[in-house]
Amino acid sequence: MYSGLEEAVYRNITACKEFAQTMRSAYGPNGMNKMVINHIDKQFVTSDAGTIMQELDVEHPAAKLMVMGSQMQDAEVGDGTNFVVIFAGALLEAAEELLRLGITTSEIADGYEKALEKALEILPKLVCHEIEDYRDLNKVGECLKAAIMSKQYGQEDFLTELVAKACVAILPDQGTFNVDNIRVCKILGSGLSKSEVVHGMVFKRFVEGDITCVEKAKVAVFSCPIDIIQTETKGTVLIKSADELMNFSAGEENLLESQIKSLADAGIKVVVCGGKVGDMALHFLNKYNLMAVRLNSKFDLRRLSRTVNATVLPRITTPTNEELGYCDKVCVEELGGTTVVVFRNTGKDARISTIVIRGATDNFMDDIERAVDDGVNNFKCLTRDGRYLPGAGATEIELASQLAVYADTLPGLEQYAVRKFATALEVFPKALAENSGVNGTEVVNALYLAHKKSTGKNIGFNIETEKADTIDVTTTQVFDLFQAKYWGLKYAVGAATTILKVDQIIMAKRAGGPKPRQNAGSDDES
Repeated sequence: MYSGLEEAVYRNITACKEFAQTMRSAYGPNGMNKMVINHIDKQFVTSDAGTIMQELDVEHPAAKLMVMGSQMQDAEVGDGTNFVVIFAGALLEAAEELLRLGITTSEIADGYEKALEKALEILPKLVCHEIEDYRDLNKVGECLKAAIMSKQYGQEDFLTELVAKACVAILPDQGTFNVDNIRVCKILGSGLSKSEVVHGMVFKRFVEGDITCVEKAKVAVFSCPIDIIQTETKGTVLIKSADELMNFSAGEENLLESQIKSLADAGIKVVVCGGKVGDMALHFLNKYNLMAVRLNSKFDLRRLSRTVNATVLPRITTPTNEELGYCDKVCVEELGGTTVVVFRNTGKDARISTIVIRGATDNFMDDIERAVDDGVNNFKCLTRDGRYLPGAGATEIELASQLAVYADTLPGLEQYAVRKFATALEVFPKALAENSGVNGTEVVNALYLAHKKSTGKNIGFNIETEKADTIDVTTTQVFDLFQAKYWGLKYAVGAATTILKVDQIIMAKRAGGPKPRQNAGSDDES
């Protein structure tokens, strides 16, 4: 058990500071990669904070709270996970200085809460860009560019175009946009520039029969294998002669043939199943010119049924017209050395898009997938709230300068905590600058100077130069999602104040350890 300031609070703050410092160097477009080897010896090389934290086994209970805050951000917005950890770490670092000055943890926590309240009040006034038409590819691209740039600096234009195309194609007229409807298929070989968007689904499989390409096809989707079905109950068949044996086999074959013939008669051209396709069934499928595709994953079956608008049937029966799906083109294509089955739907009611990523290594393609994932999550958020704030550290510096003025109006000890909150916000432009090899303090000073002017609220750090230079981010279209900043501030302050309010760490003895050894001759064995 650890208790009191020295043992509990300072220990927690130190652990969280170390963790935040690790994540800080991965922030921004020039963030460094981390090589993480997880518990099953799988290697990840990435600068994506969400992946790093997911694969790291964080043991310290206080650092775990920060990770939880970051995971909540991921669930809410899908981006800005690093923001939460870095800011919570900066707040705790500032709190340590205040604690050494003799201010109590509850006063610091209250001050942070007040500063957060004020920051969330200021935030809507800093909005510099709003998107109204979610179907305009250029406008959507402008908004998604910064999110993708922070993961893949230099490839952002091409990737933004891919993500915008895929998302806009399946945006429903009513209802919400579902992130799961954008699939990613990674195929080794060639280069990133050969990546493309397919309206429909792509599976890394081969078809079962001889038919490899069908157009304007009716599709039947089954979750069971296509084979001679076993009976529900166990029974014994007594066969007395060779004729009976022949008739018994022929009966099974005829039943299977009639099932497949009825599918062909209904105009079905493609059969998708969730289990194996038997040899006999394959023979009949080829005989009636039906294309057979086998998918092992039940989730893929569900997604495909959404794509082609079919109902997944649990046994082989002839589907009704409502249960049938439709697809413009189903064909086998070869990309690099990989054979894929592509279900293309080019009509207006396309429900799923697939981004086919090409690349030289698996690690590279995984990293591209994370960038795409961030872009898609950003699109989901902008369909809910299309407001954007200036990026490149502009929002943080503007908040910091306004909070510093607000701190002077407070009478109590909270004003020190509010001032530290403002200072903690400087960590973002500093991290951006330091990761780009520029002096962070110079950049922060230059930004404060620019923000003193009435027109300077959109001035951020210019990442393109090699010196401490500033730029109006509305000209370079570096926008940050309003939702990401709003929730990021909330979760970071929530994590920091929770950690500060801990004054005792009680480690309970783990249950289920080795049992104490009993003496061999004791009578009290139960």
